[in-house]
Amino acid sequence: MTPYLTARALHPPLIHERPSPLLGIVVVIPCYDEEYLLLSLMSLKKCHRPACDVEVIVVINQTETTPEAVKQTNARTYRQAIKWAGQNRPPHLRFRILFMDDMPKKHAGVGLARKVGMDEACYRFHKAGNPRGIIACFDADSRCEVNYFQALENYFIKKPKAVACGIHFEHPLSGVDFGEKIYEAITFYELHLRYYVQAQRWAGFPHAWQTIGSSMAVRCDAYQKQGGMNRRQAGEDFYFLHKFIPLGHFGEITETTVIPSPRPSDRVPFGTGKAVADMLRTKNNCTTYNPKSFQDIAVLFKKEWPGLYNLKNIADIYGRLPRGVSLFLKENNFIEKIKEIKAHTSSKSSFEKRLWRWFDAFLMMKYVHFSREHFYADIEVTEAAKWLLGNILPDENHSEKNAKELLLLFRESSGKGGFPNFRNEAVR
Repeated sequence: MTPYLTARALHPPLIHERPSPLLGIVVVIPCYDEEYLLLSLMSLKKCHRPACDVEVIVVINQTETTPEAVKQTNARTYRQAIKWAGQNRPPHLRFRILFMDDMPKKHAGVGLARKVGMDEACYRFHKAGNPRGIIACFDADSRCEVNYFQALENYFIKKPKAVACGIHFEHPLSGVDFGEKIYEAITFYELHLRYYVQAQRWAGFPHAWQTIGSSMAVRCDAYQKQGGMNRRQAGEDFYFLHKFIPLGHFGEITETTVIPSPRPSDRVPFGTGKAVADMLRTKNNCTTYNPKSFQDIAVLFKKEWPGLYNLKNIADIYGRLPRGVSLFLKENNFIEKIKEIKAHTSSKSSFEKRLWRWFDAFLMMKYVHFSREHFYADIEVTEAAKWLLGNILPDENHSEKNAKELLLLFRESSGKGGFPNFRNEAVR
């Protein structure tokens, strides 16, 4: 047994059937109050066969205080899934259905459910003798393209140093499953997600990646080395992936696509479902961070950052920065941090690496919230997107494009091909 499983796993192994010695991918699906889990399982079953074998672990979860109606849905879903899994057993693919009906109320939620499933995946890989197996996260209301397994396998084969990755995703923007207003809302929200990442890259920030729980994967050994999944009830994906991104060797699989659900939800205080629900309730369009926040921080990252190592009087930098950036750095003890990092590094390269570990995605988010509160109010996401596209594709006219047309351009940038990545090459 590995040190992580001995000390950090919450349960002993829950699946007792021996895994295939060819097990290479385990997909983990948290499931709570889901009536259409089988549609997601069917989507995975349709996937083309990879060279390795695959297991899908579903964690249906609840607590003692879960509403009775949800318990009934969970019980019905469990019965359906068990029956379906018994009838669908391709040689290379097994569906494992777990029913966790005693989750601790204090920590119960999507993070804990993912942790239970991902820890179980570690047990499975340990028994199969594959410590570097791939653990992929999916959702009980998501779908995927048929090359999903093959793309996962090929990515980690081609990138043996890779520890974790995101996977290209696209919410459905039309169809018969949801109302027109829901498709409209998810278009705005996904545009916000893509604008935020690309705006950070434009500003020179190297840790800007999408962190979507249904669209990420990690190697088994790296998962354990970084302490496993957290038990957060929302934002677990952001906190989880940003343990890996600063380590390097992080990327995005763009050869396949995960299709998350656009449905509204009030289960968690933030995230996709909550954002869609809020837009439907308020009948307002989505707003996002003001471009001026990124223009300001770009002065730090692109102009001042490269010279910090040799700067004699660090306080001189404040006079050369926009006021909002200067105030933010002062609030976060910038001078003391620079001195501390210098005292523990012996080269410019190690200094910059350590500096970026300090100014991570959490501090970046803290900055844009600080800038929003004190300097620049949020603006309509379509206007922000047009500004950024004007910098990326200045020869094209974006002024008349609607939200969907803008989103499709941003998808192209982060999916198959598209326009350039603006991350600072010096710190890649």
